[in-house]
Amino acid sequence: MARQRRHFTQEHKDEIVHMVLDGPRPIAHVAREVGIHDTTLGNWVKDYRRRHGGDASAGSGGERKSARELELERENRRLREENAFLVKAAAFFAKDHR
Repeated sequence: MARQRRHFTQEHKDEIVHMVLDGPRPIAHVAREVGIHDTTLGNWVKDYRRRHGGDASAGSGGERKSARELELERENRRLREENAFLVKAAAFFAKDHR
């Protein structure tokens, strides 16, 4: 059975790429979490670095972000991921009770 091809917006791709660049997790681990092939994610990372001049922490106006800002962004991303999971779980269990 063939897998259905999924399309990601550039914003979503960049969010996934930041999961690799901002944290200690390798490409293969993040790709497995998201459900994409690690080669695909590797290409996204390479493309992101090319678009941003190799600077993973390029902010608006080309400013460098402080370590604290990067830490807060990582925490914000993690909390968003956890919240999205909890929303899906709540919907799943609510459907089960109907």
